[in-house]
Amino acid sequence: MSRLNVPSLDDVPAGTQRILDNVGAQLGFVPNMFKTIASNPTVLEAVTTLQSTLNRVVDAKTRHSIALAVSQANGCSYCLAMHTYVSSEFGGMSSDDINLSRAGSSVDPKRAAVARFVQQVVERRGQVSDADLEAVRGAGYTDPQILAIVTVAVQVLLTNFINNVNQTDIDIPAVKSAGTPG
Repeated sequence: MSRLNVPSLDDVPAGTQRILDNVGAQLGFVPNMFKTIASNPTVLEAVTTLQSTLNRVVDAKTRHSIALAVSQANGCSYCLAMHTYVSSEFGGMSSDDINLSRAGSSVDPKRAAVARFVQQVVERRGQVSDADLEAVRGAGYTDPQILAIVTVAVQVLLTNFINNVNQTDIDIPAVKSAGTPG
C-alpha cells in the first residue's frame, strides 16, 4: 500500500491536470507514480520535464535498457513493472532483451555494455573504475554519450527513490508479449 498521499484528480491544479493528461495520452493511463507526484506540482513538472528532455540524449532502446538495469540494481519493483511494460509495449524490446537488460546485459553488445556500466554506477554510487569506463568506451561510446548515459541513470534513480519511499501500488497493465512486469 502506498505510503504517501495521492490527491484526487479533482484536487490538482489545472496545470498539473494537463501534465497528467499528457502522461495518460502517452501511456494510455496515468500511473500511480504520477498521481502521487501530482501532490507537489513543481516536482511533477520537474520529473516530467527531465524525462522529456532526456528522451533526446540516447535512443529509446538504450534508455529502456538503462531504466531496466538501474531499476533492478536499485530494487524498485514499481519501476521494473513500468519499464518492462513501456519497453515491451512501446519500445519494441523482446522479453529476452528485457530480462537481459535487468541482468546488466542485452541482445545488442553495445547496449549490453551500457546496462553493465549503469549497474556499476548504481552499485558503486558513481565510483566506477577505469576498467568500467574503458568497457563502455570500448563498446563505442564517447565521453559526451557517457555523460548522457549517467544522466539517464540518475533520472531513473530519482523515480526509483520516489517509488521505493512510497512503496507505490503497482498499477501497470499486463504486458501483451511474453514478458511480464515485475
